[in-house]
Order: sequence, then C-alpha cells, then structure tokens
Amino acid sequence: MSPGELLVAGVTVAVAACVQGAVGFGLSLLAVPILLMVDPALVPVPLIVASLTINIGSSYRNRGGIDRGVRWCLIGSVPGTVLGAYAIATLPQRPLAITFGVLVLAAVAVSASGLEVSPTTGSLLAAGVISGFTGTASSIGGPPIALMYQRAHGSIVRGTLALYFLIGSVLSLVTLALFGKLGARELGESLLLAPFILLGFACSGPAARVLDRGRTREAVLLVSSLSAIVLIAYQLLA
Repeated sequence: MSPGELLVAGVTVAVAACVQGAVGFGLSLLAVPILLMVDPALVPVPLIVASLTINIGSSYRNRGGIDRGVRWCLIGSVPGTVLGAYAIATLPQRPLAITFGVLVLAAVAVSASGLEVSPTTGSLLAAGVISGFTGTASSIGGPPIALMYQRAHGSIVRGTLALYFLIGSVLSLVTLALFGKLGARELGESLLLAPFILLGFACSGPAARVLDRGRTREAVLLVSSLSAIVLIAYQLLA
C-alpha cells in the first residue's frame, strides 16, 4: 500500500470511527466500501482487529450506560449469524443486500413516524437475530440494535452497542483464526489502521456531548439511513 493509499484509508477510518464513537455504530458501513477500493486486503480481518480499539474504548467510556439487555441481543445474534451465513451460501448477494438496505430505510421511516418498540426481552432477542443475520450477510449489524435504543440516552446507545460489537468481533476473530485467516500480514495491516481509528475515537467525544443534548435519536435515524443508502448504492454500482 502506497503512502497515498494509506492516507486515504486512514482518513476514511478516522471519520468513520468518529461517527461510531459519537453515535454508537457506522464504522464498517462507512469505511468498507472505500477500503475495498483502496486495498481489498484491508477487509474484513484487519478492520475487525483494528476496530477492537474503538469498541474497547467506547465500552469503557460509556461503561455506566451499558444496558443489561445486551445479553439478549447477543443470544439472538447466534442463530441470526448462522442464518446469514446460510443466506450468503444459497442466495444471490446483491439482491439480498439491496433488500436489507430497503428494509432498514423502511424501519427508519416507521421510527420517524413516532411508532416505538420498547426494548423488552423478546424485542431484543429479535433485534439480535436480525442484527446477526444482516451483519453477516451484508455488514449492516448496527441499525437493528440501535433502533431499539433510539430513545435512550446517548451513553446507553454507545455503551451497549460497543459491548455488543466487541464480543461479536472477538468471536469472529477466534473463528477466523481457527480457519487460518488471522496471520502476521493481517495483524500488520490492522496496526496501520488502528492509530487512525483511535484518532477518530478521540475526536468523537465532543460530538457525543453535543448529541447527548437530545439529538441522539436523530443521529441514530440519520446514520441508519446513511448506512442503508451506502449499502444500496455500493451494490448497484459494484
């Protein structure tokens, strides 16, 4: 990777990390399309490894807001991940991803209309299943969980999602390691991205404080919509 390519990749993940640090999600969806154009080898393993830094940092920074209901999301994500892997293996990827993007936009529209789904055990389990499914099949894993907590305080959204992503990333890396997909090269490339992710996370603090003044819900809906639009556009243009 040339210095110019590293700069583009670094700025991309820094901006995406700032968004995730302020809102709670958005790193992968905002960064992956550009990283694939810069150097496909940066996705997915190096980005997953590097993202551990922001997930650990955000979990600690928002530790007081972590909702115990995250355990139901994690439990639900297990069968959802299996279903997502099956979908990738048996269904055309592009129509599937576009469908997910449209469904996220529909969910945002319903949420914006004022209809509220409370984060109960059942709804969190369902959100975990959907998140595991869509996250595996199309990289959109954040919106289903974030929409459940959209009316909560910003620290709850950020802390809960950070812990959810952290545990999910560790499990993914363990699986990848067992299949021989986590080696010295991937670790080296992750070290190139990690400083930029930390920079973006450091810059997210002031933005998070602004959103905590009653703007968290709008930010969740905006980033969810943006994630869906990026996914649809990427699939149509790829």
